[in-house]
Amino acid sequence: MIASTGSGDGLTGIAICVPARDESDRLPRLFDAIEGLLLPPGTALSLCLLLDGCTDASAAVADDYARRSRHDIHIAMVERCDANAGIARHRAMQLGATVLGDGGGVLLTTDADSWPQSDWLGATMAALHHADLIVGDVVRGGHAIDNGQDRVELYYARLFAFRRRCDPVAWEAAHMHHHASGANMAMRTQVYAALGGFPPLASGEDARLVDDAARAGFRVRHDAASVVHTSARRHGRAQDGLAANLRLRDRDGLDGIRVAHPVDQAWQYRAHALARLAFDTGSMMEVSNAVGLTPDHLLGVARDCPNAEAFAMRAVPIPPGGMRQVPLAVAETALAALCATAPPARAA
Repeated sequence: MIASTGSGDGLTGIAICVPARDESDRLPRLFDAIEGLLLPPGTALSLCLLLDGCTDASAAVADDYARRSRHDIHIAMVERCDANAGIARHRAMQLGATVLGDGGGVLLTTDADSWPQSDWLGATMAALHHADLIVGDVVRGGHAIDNGQDRVELYYARLFAFRRRCDPVAWEAAHMHHHASGANMAMRTQVYAALGGFPPLASGEDARLVDDAARAGFRVRHDAASVVHTSARRHGRAQDGLAANLRLRDRDGLDGIRVAHPVDQAWQYRAHALARLAFDTGSMMEVSNAVGLTPDHLLGVARDCPNAEAFAMRAVPIPPGGMRQVPLAVAETALAALCATAPPARAA
């Protein structure tokens, strides 16, 4: 079933692509937020809703919204994707690309239990002037106390900011965040096609796409001006997703939380910066000494890379001692020490 309303002829097309499974209770909040979006001048908005084997009233709720919306609404129903978030999100994006047509446009994706801020489109479209893939911020809503998750996210936010001190890039946002969530992503249709779409993973399809984009040489911008709110529910649709993490924090608190060791991450960040410089200058000796690969090997990798971003992501291996996972408190202390001794960020 596909229903549509409206037309965006002659305008830049924006398609918001949403996979949904049995979300009849939450879709009205999303639809209200879509209606409240401020539309940038010269753009036309489509909502592309992929109903993934729904057995509740989601289809009826969506059909009612399509009849009264001011936007172009497309609804597709498919057989259930066996709890595979990657397949469902990719199908939603394919629907969006089809709606935008051969002329292309901008694909955004979010979740059925999420709701964007009214300025989401403007902030995201502005960010696309600087980068190829925009990863916006995701803010948990609701009244639940999630101290453990808050602390983990604060650690990773500080770690990402430290990354950009070590390895600044010209396309990064001044106000950054650390998320890589399908609840808030945007890219042009050509970029999505070049990446081959979200991989068919049960969870983590969003983070993989971000990694794939960087390795392909696309500019990934983590822009906190682009904001989507999401539920803090404890029973979600994706395996090992946010809901599962929140349940784990409820059960265990801070006990057992292990995160990436910042010393290992810092080794990679600094090596990335050296690799970018080496790609631009053609001199591989310094990065060779840092990562333990021969200059000839690095030159071979560079020949297959379209730009310095791709080279940095492909040439730098994991640290010699591996990527350690340590208790959160240990990581926080280590990161504070690194930040206290790190030099100021250089210009990208």
